[in-house]
Amino acid sequence: MAATITILGSGSSGNCAFVETSRLRLLIDAGFSGRQIAMRLASIGRKIEDVNAVLLTHEHHDHTQGLPVLCRRYEIPVYANRLTAEAVQEESPELKQWRVFQTGHAFEIGDVLVESFTVPHDAHDPVGFLLRHESGNIGVLTDLGHCTRLVIERVKPANVLMLETNHDPRMLQDANRPWSLKQRILSRFGHLSNEAAAEAAVQVAHDGLRHVFLGHLSRECNRPELAHHAVTSALHKAGVRHVSVHTTSQHTPNPTLHIAATHAPPPHPVAVAAVVS
Repeated sequence: MAATITILGSGSSGNCAFVETSRLRLLIDAGFSGRQIAMRLASIGRKIEDVNAVLLTHEHHDHTQGLPVLCRRYEIPVYANRLTAEAVQEESPELKQWRVFQTGHAFEIGDVLVESFTVPHDAHDPVGFLLRHESGNIGVLTDLGHCTRLVIERVKPANVLMLETNHDPRMLQDANRPWSLKQRILSRFGHLSNEAAAEAAVQVAHDGLRHVFLGHLSRECNRPELAHHAVTSALHKAGVRHVSVHTTSQHTPNPTLHIAATHAPPPHPVAVAAVVS
C-alpha cells in the first residue's frame, strides 16, 4: 500500500493531518475536538478507533485540543518530546499514553521512520518532522518564525511538504489586533508569512518534490489566493513548475493524496533511537 496523506484541517483554530500506510494510521497533531476529528476521518472513510498514534509538533491548543478524548476514550498513544509532553500534561494531567522521543533523533512508528528537528517558535520545544516511507517522504513545517538552514536541510528530501503560510504582512499590519500580538507573529519565533514560506519552498524544491500543502492560514490576516500566488510565483520564477501547490482549509479536509516518490534523494544513514513510554 502506498502512503497517503489527508490534511483534515489547518488554520489558526485547529490543525490535524492523517497519514496512512499498510501498517500505520497516524495523526499529525490533534488540534480539533475529538468529535471533529472523528467526523473528519469518517468523511474519508476512516474510523478514529483505527488510529495507531498521534505525533505532536508542539503543545499549543490549536494542535492538541483533541488529545484528552483521543487518549481517554480510545487510548491512542501520543508521541512528543519531553518538554512538549510536560506542557500538555500540566493542562491535562490525566493523559498517560506518552511515547517520549528526543528532539533531533529518529524513531520508528510502524513502517514509518520519523526524523525530528528543532524549529524556531514560541513553544517549549517545537519540532518539525520528516516522515520516511518506502513510497515517499513527507515533510512537516508548521508554526515557525523563520526557516533556518537546518530546517531546510532536514526537509530537503520531502516529496510532499506541509508548509505554514500564516499571514500576509500588509493584512497583518492593517488588522485590528494588539501591537504586541503583531510583534509576536512577525518575530523570528512567530509564524511564517506568505513570502517567507515561498522562499522556503524554493530552497526545498528538487526533482522529487511534487506537492506542497499551504497550512495554518490566519482567518483575519491572509487569504488562500494570496498564499497560493506567493508560493506558486516564487517557484515559477525559480524555474520550478513540476510542484503542485494546494491550499488547506480550517473547515474541510483536503482530498486524500496518494504519495508516489519520484527522484527521491537517497536517505542519509540515521541512528534510530528508542522511544520512552
